[in-house]
Amino acid sequence: MPEVWSAPVRFAECDQQGVAFNAHYLTWADEALNAWWAGIGLPYGALDAWGLEYYVKASALDWVSSVRYGDTVVVDAELEQLGRTSLTVLFTVRVGERVCCTVRTTYVATADGRPAPWPDDVRARVSAG
Repeated sequence: MPEVWSAPVRFAECDQQGVAFNAHYLTWADEALNAWWAGIGLPYGALDAWGLEYYVKASALDWVSSVRYGDTVVVDAELEQLGRTSLTVLFTVRVGERVCCTVRTTYVATADGRPAPWPDDVRARVSAG
């Protein structure tokens, strides 16, 4: 699983005990998703060419270990499943080699607000990525 995105954990992302607040894991997954798309040749806004947008259908988080203030969080992204109108990406949030959390998110492609199939070119890039 390739490293996709990383950043130092900011003070504003932590509670009084210095532990990263749970909602930030989804923000980090979003940042990694944007980098993942760019890494397969589809930077932010590229899906506009097909009239597509994508939305989160579901996210599930599984915490194993805490991320703390001063850590550098690394998020790996890997395609887990590609459907006709959806895709699921598995994000692994870690500090060094220590896995802290996994985030599994399913996205649905839409056109004009309705589910739409991923175009062949997008499917090829996603599958090869």
